[in-house]
Amino acid sequence: MSEAQGHQTRDELLEELRSRDAEVQALKKQVEEFKKVMGSPSSLFKRGQTLYRRASFVEVPNLNSAAPNTPKQKDSPIMQTSFVHLPSAFATGPAHGLHANEVPETEAPVKQEEPRITPGAPGPSKKDKIRKPMGALRQSHTLSTMHLFSKVRGKPSSPGKLDRFAEHQRLQEEALRSANWKRWGPYLSDRQWGTVREDYSHDGNCWSYFSHEQSRSRAYRWGEDGLLGICDRQCRLCFSIGLWNEKDPILKERLFGLTGPEGNHGEDVKEQYFYLESTPTHSYMKALYKYPQREYPYTDLVTRNAQRSRMEDEYELLDTGIFDDSRYFDVEVVYAKETAEDILIKINVSNRGPDEATCHLLPTLWAKNSWSWGYTSEGHEQKPEMRQEGNRIIIDQPSLGRHYLESDTTFSGDESQAKDYLQKEAEWIFTENESNHEIWGGKNESPYVKDSFHKYVIQKDKTAVNPDKRGTKVACHHVLRIPSGSTATVHLRFYAEKSTPTVHPEHGVFGPAFTQTINRRYRECQAFYDDKIPSTLTKEERNVSVQAYAGLLWTKQYYHYRVKEWLEGDPNNVRPPAGHQKGRNADWPHLDSRDIISMPDCWEYPWFAVWDLAFHCVVFALIDVDFAKQQLLLMLREWYQHPNGALPAYEFNFSDVNPPVHAWACWRVYKASGPEGSRDRVFLARAFQKLLLNFTWWVNRKDINGQHIFSGGFLGLDNIGVFDRSRPLTDAQLEQADGTAWMGEKISQRQRLILSGFYCVYMLKIALELAEEDLVYEDVASKFFEHFVHIADAMNTIGGTGLWDEVNGFYTDKLKRNNEEVHLSIRSLVGLVPFFAVGNIPLEKMVGLEGFNRRTRWFLDNREDLAKQITFMEERDHNGAAYLLALPTEDRAKRVLKYVFDENEFLSPYGIRSLSKYHEKNPFQLNMCGENLSVQYVPGESNTSMFGGNSNWRGPIWFPMNFLFIEAIERYHHFYGSNLAGDFPTGSGKHCTLSDAAYQLNTRLVSIFLPDEEGHRPCHDRNEKFAKDPHWKDLILFYEYFHGDSGKGLGANHQTGWTALAAVCLDDIGRKRLRQQNKQDDSDNEEAPQTIHDPKQISADLQRHLRAALTESQQMLAKMELEEQQEQEDN
Repeated sequence: MSEAQGHQTRDELLEELRSRDAEVQALKKQVEEFKKVMGSPSSLFKRGQTLYRRASFVEVPNLNSAAPNTPKQKDSPIMQTSFVHLPSAFATGPAHGLHANEVPETEAPVKQEEPRITPGAPGPSKKDKIRKPMGALRQSHTLSTMHLFSKVRGKPSSPGKLDRFAEHQRLQEEALRSANWKRWGPYLSDRQWGTVREDYSHDGNCWSYFSHEQSRSRAYRWGEDGLLGICDRQCRLCFSIGLWNEKDPILKERLFGLTGPEGNHGEDVKEQYFYLESTPTHSYMKALYKYPQREYPYTDLVTRNAQRSRMEDEYELLDTGIFDDSRYFDVEVVYAKETAEDILIKINVSNRGPDEATCHLLPTLWAKNSWSWGYTSEGHEQKPEMRQEGNRIIIDQPSLGRHYLESDTTFSGDESQAKDYLQKEAEWIFTENESNHEIWGGKNESPYVKDSFHKYVIQKDKTAVNPDKRGTKVACHHVLRIPSGSTATVHLRFYAEKSTPTVHPEHGVFGPAFTQTINRRYRECQAFYDDKIPSTLTKEERNVSVQAYAGLLWTKQYYHYRVKEWLEGDPNNVRPPAGHQKGRNADWPHLDSRDIISMPDCWEYPWFAVWDLAFHCVVFALIDVDFAKQQLLLMLREWYQHPNGALPAYEFNFSDVNPPVHAWACWRVYKASGPEGSRDRVFLARAFQKLLLNFTWWVNRKDINGQHIFSGGFLGLDNIGVFDRSRPLTDAQLEQADGTAWMGEKISQRQRLILSGFYCVYMLKIALELAEEDLVYEDVASKFFEHFVHIADAMNTIGGTGLWDEVNGFYTDKLKRNNEEVHLSIRSLVGLVPFFAVGNIPLEKMVGLEGFNRRTRWFLDNREDLAKQITFMEERDHNGAAYLLALPTEDRAKRVLKYVFDENEFLSPYGIRSLSKYHEKNPFQLNMCGENLSVQYVPGESNTSMFGGNSNWRGPIWFPMNFLFIEAIERYHHFYGSNLAGDFPTGSGKHCTLSDAAYQLNTRLVSIFLPDEEGHRPCHDRNEKFAKDPHWKDLILFYEYFHGDSGKGLGANHQTGWTALAAVCLDDIGRKRLRQQNKQDDSDNEEAPQTIHDPKQISADLQRHLRAALTESQQMLAKMELEEQQEQEDN
C-alpha cells in the first residue's frame, strides 16, 4: 500500500503538524469529538484502552462536515480517524433463548433495526455520523481509531484483514439476533449424578441416591452429562465422546471422581482433562482428555482415599502410576462452526505410549429424556427420533427441527497404512436414552436402554443395540489400532437441514473446505485474543490467560431445576418420600431455572453459586460483556430472586447467606460496557431496581442487640474462625468483623436495617451514576451515603472501639458472654474485609447534583459525631478534590497494611494468605463451655470437618479475596497517593505506593501458574510430568485455592470459576507495563521539537499513540501479507 493511501512515517507526520495550521485546527475539532464521548483529555488514555474491547459497531464522526472550512486531506490519516461505539444489548432487546419463560427461542433469526446509542449517551450528532458495519471497516485499509486503540492496548493490528475481527462480528450478530451463534456450546455438564436436582431420597443424601455407578444405566431427570461434550442451550440434543481401552470394565462416557463422603477432603474428580481454547460464541473450542491405556483404577482410588485422614494429602490419579511410561491416549476434541447451525468436529486420538494400542472411540449423539416423566408442559416435548439413512444419521427433534450427523476417519503419517489402523469399519449403533429398570428388579418397555453400548462393546452382546438403526441415542463405533507416536483423526459434521453444507464429489461434507474452516476458526480465535490480551505479556503469561478464558467459557452449563415440580415429584415416576415437599428449598417454589449459567466448576460444583457468579462476570466482561450482563440480571429475575428480595445461594440451600457482591459486580461490568459516556445505563438501572429489593431484604433482618453488627449465617469464609458460623453458640454471641463489613445492621425506632459498607459503597456509586441523567436517584444516593456513615461509625466505635482491636492493631471478631466482651485475636482475612468497603466521591460528581450535595453537606455539618468517619481530600495532582468513604481510618489502615505486607504474616510469595502465618507457632485458643477451641495456620487442605472439610480459609490463598483487596488498595492510592505508602514487603526498606503494591500482588498471584527456570509451575506442586513432558508442560489447572507457602493447587481443579480472575490480573499487569513503556517513550522523546499549537487542548496521549500507530503501519501490512499467504496455502 502506498503512502498516498493513508500511511505516513512519524517524521512526515511531525512535519505536517508543524507546517499545516489547518490540519492542527481539524485535529482540535477531532479531540473535541473524542471529549464528547470519552470525557476530558486527562483521562483519554485510560478510557481509550477499553474503547474497542466491546466494539460491535463503529460510529464515524464526519470530520469534514464538522469542519467545512478545513481542506480535505486525502493523504492524512488524522482526517480519516473513526470512532468505536458499543451498542447496548439491552437497548436492542434481551438476548434470545436465555429463558424460555421470557423469550421463546425461534427457528428464524429475528431481524432488528441497527443498534442505537444507549439513551443519554453523548456523542456526535446524527447528521455528522456515518454508520458502517464492522465488515465494511475491515475491508478498508484506512487506519481507523478502531485499530489505533488496539495499539493503545498494545495489540497487533491488521486493518483490512477479514478474519481478524470475525469473532467480534459474530458477537454482534448474536446480540442483534441476526444469527444464533450461541445456540450450541459446551453447555453439557461434567457431572449430573450426585446433584440435589436428581435427589429424591428420604434423607437428602444426593451422593448415594444417584451414584456414578448408576449414571450409565439411569436416565437423568433434570440434565445430562458427558465427556468434553456440547449441547444446545436447552439441552435437547447432546454430543460427547465415549472411550474404551479394552481393559476397563465400563466405557469412559463421563468423568469419575470421589463423592463427598468418600474423599478425605470431600468430593474430588480423579481425571486429567484440560480446557484449551474457546471463543465467546464457541465458534472454535478445543479440549483435551488423557485416557490411560491400563485399566482405570476405580477401586484403588476409592480404597486408598478412604484410608487417608484429613491430615494427609489426597490420593490422586497421578499417584497411582497409571501414566508411567506415557501409556495413555491424548484425546483432543475440536469444535468449529462453519455457521451457527453447522458444527465441524475433529477428534484426534494420539498414542503417547511406547507400543501399539487399541482405542475404541464412540462419538455419541443423544436426546435428553424429557418424555418419560408424565408432563406435556414447556420443556417436556414428544420423543424425538434418530435413524440411519445411507451414511448419515437423521435427527428429527420437535423444536429444533431436522439435523444430520456424519462421520469420517483419517490418520496421521502414512495414509497408505490408514486401513491397517482400522480393525473394522466404523459402525453406527442405536439405543434409547431410557433407564435400565432390570438392574433394580423392574421391567423395561424396550430391550434398548441407556447402558446398551456398554453391553455391545465390552460384553460383545450384539442384541443390546437396535438392529433397525433407530432410537434416541446413537454412536459411531470406531475401533482404532494406533501405533506408538501416531494419531488417528475422526471427523464428524453435525448440521441443521437449513444449513446443509456443500457436498464434495469425492469426500462429501468432508472435503478440503472442512479442514480449511477449522484452521480459519482457529486463527480467528487467536486473533480475538490478540486483541483482548495485552501484547506486553510474555508467551507463558498469554498461555495462562488463554486457558483461563477457555476454562471460564467451557464451564457454562445448562442448569434445569423447577423447584415446585421437584418437590411434588413426577406423575410417571416414583413419588418422593413423605416430607420431601417440605424439605430442602421448600421456601423457593417459584425458582424455575432452565438457563445457561456460568458454573464454579462443572464437576465439583455443577450448580450455580450466586456469589461465585459475580466474580465470573467480572472476567466475562473482558471478552463477552453482553453475557456478563445477562448473567447478573438473570439472578435478579423473578424466577430466581425470592419475593422477599433474597438471591438464591446454591441448590443445597438457596436460603444460605453469601457475601453481597452482586452490586459490585454490576458496577464493574457496567464500566466495561463501553467508554465513559456511552455505557449501558439501561443495564445498570435494571440491575439497581432489583438490587434495591435485595437490600430491603437485608434491612428486614435484625441482630440481637439492634446494632450494626451481623451475627451468624454462612458468609462464604467457611472455617476461618474458631466457630462453625452456621451453628448457634451456647450462652454467647459472636459479632463478626467480616459480617459487618459485608452486611452491617441497625435497629432504631422499630426500623430493622441490615446495612453493608461494601454493599452501600456500590449502591451509592450506581445511584450517583444514574442520577446524572435522572435526578430521581438523588434521594436514594443520599440514603446510601448516610447508611455508609452509620455503618462506619458502628464498625469503629461501638463498645468504645467497635471491632477494632487497638492492642493488636487489627479488626477481629468479638465474643460477648455474660455481659463480657472479648476480642478474638485472630489475624485473618476477617480483618481485611473492612478494606473492601471503600469508595471515592469526586467533588465534580456532586456539583451537578444539587439535592445530593445539599443533603450530604447538611449531614456532615450537623452530625459531627459521624462526619469524622469521612475523609475529605483537597485537590492533589490530577485526581481533584474528593470525599473518601472508607471503614478504616488512615492510621488504622497503615497499621493493618504492615501485617498484610509482612512475609511472616499474610504476604506469601503467591499472594495474600487467608490467615496470618503468625498463628503457625502461635495458635489462637479459647475455652468455651469446657471445650478447647483452636485456630492454627493451616496452609494446605483443611484438617477439620467444618463445611465438609473440602475448603480451608485458615491459611491458603484465595483469588476472589485477593482480587477485592488489590482493587481496594488501588482506590486508597487514588485518594491518598504517596501519603499512604510504605515498605513492601514490610521491613524490606523497599518503599512503594499502594498502586505499586497492587502490581506486585498481582504478579505474585499469577506466578502460581508460571513455570520457574526448571519448568515447574507452583500450582502443579513440582510435578515432573507437568514440568518436563512435552505433552504436559503447557497444560494448566486452575484450582479452587492454593497452598499458602508453596502455591500448590488445592480443592476443585477446574475452578474457572473465580480463579479465572488470573486473566484479569494479567490484563492489569499488561496494561501497567504498557503505561510504563509509554512513559519511557515520553522520556526518550523529551528533546524532540514540538511546535503543535495550543498543546493544552490536544491530548498528549492521543498524539503519542497516533504517531506510534502510524510508524508501525508498515509492520501491520507485512503481517497482513503473511496471514494472506497462510490463508492461500490453506486454500
